[in-house]
Amino acid sequence: MENDKSLRNWLDALNLNHPLVIAGPCSAETEEQVLQIARELKNSDVSFYRAGIWKPRTRPGGFEGVGAIGLKWLQKAKAETGLPMAVEVANATHVKLALEHDIDVLWIGARTTVNPFAVQEIADALEGTDKIVLVKNPVNPDLALWIGGIERLYNAGIRNLGAIHRGFSTYEKTKYRNIPEWQLPIELQSRFPDLPLINDPSHITGRRDMVKDVAQQALDLNFDGLIIETHIDPDNAWSDAAQQVTPSVLKQMFIDLKMREMTIEEDDFNSKMAKLRMKIDEADTKLLEVLGNRMKVADEIGALKKEKNVAILQNKRWNEILDKMIAEGSTKGLTEDFVLKIFKAIHQESITHQEKVING
Repeated sequence: MENDKSLRNWLDALNLNHPLVIAGPCSAETEEQVLQIARELKNSDVSFYRAGIWKPRTRPGGFEGVGAIGLKWLQKAKAETGLPMAVEVANATHVKLALEHDIDVLWIGARTTVNPFAVQEIADALEGTDKIVLVKNPVNPDLALWIGGIERLYNAGIRNLGAIHRGFSTYEKTKYRNIPEWQLPIELQSRFPDLPLINDPSHITGRRDMVKDVAQQALDLNFDGLIIETHIDPDNAWSDAAQQVTPSVLKQMFIDLKMREMTIEEDDFNSKMAKLRMKIDEADTKLLEVLGNRMKVADEIGALKKEKNVAILQNKRWNEILDKMIAEGSTKGLTEDFVLKIFKAIHQESITHQEKVING
């Protein structure tokens, strides 16, 4: 799969002069709502029209989608506007119904990606089709699970594949609904450079006022496209009201978003970039040296604790370190979130070193 350039064929066949855009409401609510949004997105940069038909909710009792009747509404929208249609599927029955209604794009949601049995069921149901199938990252930051879901579809002979990055759940309170953890889609992109990668800023942010900024970050990181929830009356949407934008806002976004060049053939630019990258390499080497020396001190602390029979974890000391580093980090232009991640990782490595010394 790593070197299969055919994975990009479906995207290349669209012959777009802009990033791929999938847009439409979180949920299909009524036939008129589906049609009106499709009409407003016609003749724009939208490549595929999306609408949730089956809505897996965290807890029962909420709106769980209109069901199969919504597929008929999408057929009407496609016939009237010419926009290809996309829906989420979670099992073989969904796949069967979507194929019967000639849906063009199927995506597998985050809650389904976590279940290899469900993904395999979908892959078996899709075997032999040429539909475009997109796989959202699993709820938690598990790259292997994400890749595994894509590979199950690939092994079923499906080549029109793509991945959707919709962020990851976290217990920590952040400004995001689902934290981006950009390093994971970047790693996926590195391993499978021919696999189209699409960003979902709506689910990452959970807030319509942040959608454009995250979309720009994705384009800056060379994502192939965006999937953005769009509604004619977002405040009164039946699901995920806070994160949906209007068609007019979406169209303005197309104007405001900037595409970056992968590289440019200018001697001055390349010379300056080479020097700056050399500085980065030197800084990274020094950083590893500092971390290595810090862990040597952690080994010494472990030996002293072992000698005096003292517990490894010292919460008071740890909290003092965090407060101090967050304050110092801010003076160096580092965000609190970044400092927390770095020092939590360092602290865990330090504990591991001390455990080896004490139990060795």
